[in-house]
Amino acid sequence: MHVTGLHIHPVKSLRGLAVGEATVDALGLAGDRRFLVVDPFGTFLTQRTLPRMARVAAFLDDASLTLGSEGFGEIRVRRDPDPGSPEALVRVWKSEGLRAEDCGEAPAEWLSAVLETPCRLVRIGPRFDRPVRTDFAKPGDSVSFADGFPLLVVSEASLGDLNRRMAEGGGPALPMNRFRPNIVVAGCEPYAEDLLRRFRIGSVVFRGAKPCLRCIVTAADQLTGERGKEPLRTLAGYRRDPHAPTEVMFGYNLVNETKSGVLRVGDAVEMLD
Repeated sequence: MHVTGLHIHPVKSLRGLAVGEATVDALGLAGDRRFLVVDPFGTFLTQRTLPRMARVAAFLDDASLTLGSEGFGEIRVRRDPDPGSPEALVRVWKSEGLRAEDCGEAPAEWLSAVLETPCRLVRIGPRFDRPVRTDFAKPGDSVSFADGFPLLVVSEASLGDLNRRMAEGGGPALPMNRFRPNIVVAGCEPYAEDLLRRFRIGSVVFRGAKPCLRCIVTAADQLTGERGKEPLRTLAGYRRDPHAPTEVMFGYNLVNETKSGVLRVGDAVEMLD
């Protein structure tokens, strides 16, 4: 098994980036889901309710986050924490009162126009603290604005098997970006990622946490936001969670036990347990 893709999503639920290498820090991949779009009450917004978010591209350089959307141009936002930024208390699922930094009026106005709803952009700052849920965590395990875990892995073989099944039903093949993984692997059987327990990529040790339960976001084209019935319809036929039969699974959530290091496309996956 080896790494064939690395992906960072700078702003939760906006478009992701494919990268050749990625730095690992305490929260997962550096730059991944370090920004968040929230409503006026501080509650996170996602493609689940706003599929238009897929139309917004997000790019990172050393100094800035750049957002862009067709017809609206681009806007640049400071990437690093700003001691002069006002604090914002935000919520991601059951994680309430997360201390973030408000990114100011310009990105708030720009995003509100693009998404056609009042919203603000916030970023992780030095006072941010969000532990991984206790039933899957060890001391020191933290997570960004991601749904619940620092990273997600999907194998090319799993996507190939899913696309084969959808083709048998007359459906189109879907790209990997529908599933918004951080790490893509190849050289294994379909769904081999479900069996990962502890493994190493480069100098970084990971621990498998739990299957990823999939939602309506996977049914949205990640360029247009347009939705269909797949892949959820096909996944419901063979990938239901035995502990929650109304849910379907695809991909596996990970915790990085090593809090610093570098991952590169082409790196081998070394099993430890």
